[in-house]
Amino acid sequence: MKKYIPNTITCLNLLCGSLAVVAAFQGTQITCRGLAGYQLATLFVALAAVADFLDGFAARLLHAVSPIGKELDSLSDLVSFGLAPAMMLLNLVREARPEMAWVGLTALFIAIMGALRLARFNVDTRQSTTFIGLPIPANALFWLGFCDFYASHHTLSLLAVVAVVVIVALLMVSNLRMFSLKVHSLRVAENWPQYVLVVATVAFVAWLGVPGFAAAIILYVLLSLLLSIRNSERV
Repeated sequence: MKKYIPNTITCLNLLCGSLAVVAAFQGTQITCRGLAGYQLATLFVALAAVADFLDGFAARLLHAVSPIGKELDSLSDLVSFGLAPAMMLLNLVREARPEMAWVGLTALFIAIMGALRLARFNVDTRQSTTFIGLPIPANALFWLGFCDFYASHHTLSLLAVVAVVVIVALLMVSNLRMFSLKVHSLRVAENWPQYVLVVATVAFVAWLGVPGFAAAIILYVLLSLLLSIRNSERV
């Protein structure tokens, strides 16, 4: 039975992502326990992220890694970290600017590029220790922060929203090498980007709340770009 445990956890990821999509359609309306729809969706995406971490951990611990588990994980990630954030943004834009509701449809670009990113990851053997393009869970974290910010700043230009959608979505399928948070030693000299990112994320969230996650992902991209430039100069 142990070989089914990781896939069961992965299905919990998918369930949470699906519930996030449902909650996203409530926008800023209060749903349960005083949480607005987008806030409840944020909670479900966060739970999906926990399940996404645990399924891989369980698979390695129980020696139950399988091709089906890998594909199921990607399908679940697409819903939880691609479609759910897209639906959150889409419905917030529709609610804030009903006369321009069609602009919200540009959020679907997030899900499309997320699918391409996951498909490429599954067949790319170069991404064992680093990532090529923004990982889709990091994409989701950015949109959780951005949506929380947008919900209280409806005056933000729709052109700016569309520009952010295009830039972040394209980052997922870009050739930018991005470092992993996995460390093989505790030496600061070898893992300073990871330490900087973790400390900064804690500081951003403590200062800004949920929007701090968006700031942390921006820093992640900038640090990865800095490392790529430095490594290219050494070649």
